Amino acid sequence: MAKRQLVVIGNGMAGARAVEEVLARGGADMFDITMFGEEPYGNYNRILLSNILSGIQDSSEIFLNPLDWYAENGIILHAGSPVVEIDRYAKVVRAANGRRASYDVLLIATGSRAFIPPIPGIFLGERQLKPGVFGFRTIDDCEGIAAAAGRDRKAAVIGGGLLGLEAARGLLHHGCEVHVIHLASHLMEQQLDAQGGAILKKTMEGMGITVHVGKSTAQVLGEERVTGLAFKDGSTLDCEIVVVAAGIRPNAEIGLRAGLTVERAIVVDNHMRAVDDMHIYVVGECAQHRGRVYGLVAPLWDQAKVFAEHVTEANRDAAYHGSKLATKLKVMGVELASMGVTEPSEERDEIIQFSEPARGTYKKLIVRDGRLIGGILMGDISKAAYLMQAFDRDSPLPEERLSLLFDLGAPPQKVTLDEMPAEAQVCNCNGVSKAAIGQCVAGGQRSLAAVMNATRAGKGCGSCKGLVSDLVAWFAGGEVEEDPSVHWYVPTIPLRKPELIEAIRAQGLKSVSAVFRALGGGLEDAGSKPALASLLAVVWKGEYLPEPDARFINERIHANIQKDGTFSVVPPMPGGATTPAELRRIAEVAERFKVPLVKVTGGQRIDLLGVRKEDLPAVWAALGTVSGHAYGKTYRTCKACVGTDFCRFGLGDSMALAQKVEDRFKGIDSPHKMKLATAGCPRNCSEALIKDVGFVAVGDGKWEIYVGGAGGSHVRKGDLLCTVASQEEAILIGGRFMQYYREEAKYKERTYTWIERIGIERVRAVVVEDSEGIGARLDAAMQESVDAYLDPWGALIEAEEATRFASLIPAGE
Repeated sequence: MAKRQLVVIGNGMAGARAVEEVLARGGADMFDITMFGEEPYGNYNRILLSNILSGIQDSSEIFLNPLDWYAENGIILHAGSPVVEIDRYAKVVRAANGRRASYDVLLIATGSRAFIPPIPGIFLGERQLKPGVFGFRTIDDCEGIAAAAGRDRKAAVIGGGLLGLEAARGLLHHGCEVHVIHLASHLMEQQLDAQGGAILKKTMEGMGITVHVGKSTAQVLGEERVTGLAFKDGSTLDCEIVVVAAGIRPNAEIGLRAGLTVERAIVVDNHMRAVDDMHIYVVGECAQHRGRVYGLVAPLWDQAKVFAEHVTEANRDAAYHGSKLATKLKVMGVELASMGVTEPSEERDEIIQFSEPARGTYKKLIVRDGRLIGGILMGDISKAAYLMQAFDRDSPLPEERLSLLFDLGAPPQKVTLDEMPAEAQVCNCNGVSKAAIGQCVAGGQRSLAAVMNATRAGKGCGSCKGLVSDLVAWFAGGEVEEDPSVHWYVPTIPLRKPELIEAIRAQGLKSVSAVFRALGGGLEDAGSKPALASLLAVVWKGEYLPEPDARFINERIHANIQKDGTFSVVPPMPGGATTPAELRRIAEVAERFKVPLVKVTGGQRIDLLGVRKEDLPAVWAALGTVSGHAYGKTYRTCKACVGTDFCRFGLGDSMALAQKVEDRFKGIDSPHKMKLATAGCPRNCSEALIKDVGFVAVGDGKWEIYVGGAGGSHVRKGDLLCTVASQEEAILIGGRFMQYYREEAKYKERTYTWIERIGIERVRAVVVEDSEGIGARLDAAMQESVDAYLDPWGALIEAEEATRFASLIPAGE
């Protein structure tokens, strides 16, 4: 029996997935398959384009179907050959290069394109974007933006949806100053309500991105290339790069030219056939079903299955009835789950809501008649799997509503996995079902990494990785093979921390980029850079070669960014002691630079809040002090009580010890921030018992040293490390403990978590009893770090780092 001719217009995620579904149903024996693609590549995952722009991944890593796959499956692929004409009567398609192909069945999967709004000045000539202006939809777009970011430093992104924020993330990783311009009153209005959008905005600004909402772009400035943007409110913004992420539009013109019914997109029936032609099917973002066009990938997978069931006659009754929109994704590392509506529309609608803006957490559910009709989970999406299942299946919800947001009597994890249908979508990015994961585990893949590599689950945005891990364990019945990567210091370099330190020392790797070249296969992972920078600072002290893009915004600018894009400056004040002259100087600086808020901190210092970025160098110079290091993962401060000078209960000079501690350890890099305190007696007025390191006077010149305390969202009394006979010995042992922590702890692991993980007995044995014989080495290493200390404010003002601020300081100043 002769094969029929299946021609596919479009080689994107929808078109290639449809062909995969056809092949899975024996379609290779039924059809000769020919595909036409506009781009000169195989099929790739557009969801990961932001990783390409960021440099986290190479373009070769995001291909779902590389060119070899087509040949292996007998598919003729015409890459870089867009179809421009469909002759429905002759059943022939013609590509732009003149190539023709006959079909028995035609699938249109042309997807969508970036929408470029007709802003005056955005084009240079006939529909040619002005140099410096980019869309954000293809690999070529990413490469163009990355090249521009290598030359220019100030960028604007028009659009505050998912694509816009991901473009902003990529530009930020290139070291650009990034502004996001959004017309709506809050970010990601398709997935979030106003409150959720406001929390996301604060989170974005905390990462160093300036967000402008409710702002309409009136003109792209510049004659030959971009020089800035003008807005309808009369304001302007200087920039050299403009990325347009203002939405997408279906590529439906090919259907219109062929005489098919086109409204927003090509209109289809429940079998995904064009309503005008039984030989033509349409799937993906170019298809309009029951008045709706879907931009998320999960509906695309459903449409592809219906198409494949129908054309292979595996199930001629297969029908697509639309999709309930629910998705899990990551926006600049922030986990987000969104489903259904974002606002109630009827009086009987019930709202369950929780908000913790300081932690970037927001949860909102909308319930109607005991069923979930909408939900937003941001920051903490641990309940997403259960809620998305309840939303998709229209299941009745428990009467105890609090359990919907928190694990307080909600259905246990095992029940949720038991009840999850086999066909339930686990990975939206790559269309992986629960059943597919089960089949993979049954086939012998029993580690998370192996299942992810085999199925692609969790290889998109990564938000489903936790659920995938749970399913692997569930299907494996507890016989899960350990993934060695969980012990690596950073994800892309297969070494534990001690092994990584040894390799760094042996090979003399003194910069983050050098580590990636030598140990990471040359592939840089932006998310691993801060951890490596912290480690290198500990290993090499003054010989470490810093790179600006390896640090977070606070550590690059040497000040804490605030939610409005201004900065907080905290001068040092050892032990909380100051003088009238120092107070006058701080007051004069606050008045001169119109600082909005001057506040005493919990660490007994004075915080200048609301300092503009362009004023930072002048503020530091005017203060005339070394940095207070309130912004970094370093030693922060040493709090102190009054001690023996004035307090009638004092047993030790806590203020003198605090000043010695701060003078010695100021600015020492560490895996996380370190807060210290000294107390002149056990009454603990300075809260020394809940600090990373606390020194408590107990009389006769003796000091107890407590470590691993915490007084924030997690409260923990420190463990008694030892008792010493003098201030000098207290500083020595305290420093040795900090050095051991610096060398052994994971990045972003506070002292209290580290101690709970390895045990105070082991810490005490190494630091106090010198059980491993490394005490002298730890002391020497800390001394080397102390000797290598360089005040970043002074260096920035006096040395070459000041050039980073040159463009921010107005002319003539």
